[in-house]
Amino acid sequence: MIFTKEGSLIIVSQEEISIERFLQNLENEYAKLKNDNLVVDLLGFSKLTPYNVISFLEISRKHKKNEQSFVLVSDKVSYDDVPEEINLVPTLQEARDLIEMEEIERDLGL
Repeated sequence: MIFTKEGSLIIVSQEEISIERFLQNLENEYAKLKNDNLVVDLLGFSKLTPYNVISFLEISRKHKKNEQSFVLVSDKVSYDDVPEEINLVPTLQEARDLIEMEEIERDLGL
């Protein structure tokens, strides 16, 4: 796994691996990441389905309970095809922007 720290967030990416293995690796490393906002970069996966994205739902819920942001990045799946509680955006910049907005909301107590 590749971890890139940018201020208050960590971008997690992986090359040359199945989406199932990537999710398993993320769950194994989660204890080290639970206190940071997470951006999970899925742009490197050429074949991605809504089901693949939905498989991140449980870890997303766990992370949000810890009052941290969790955002998936993929341009292969539309956010209309996944549950509303999954943050899915098509670019890394939109992920950064979404986390910034969520941090402001948390600071304001919204």
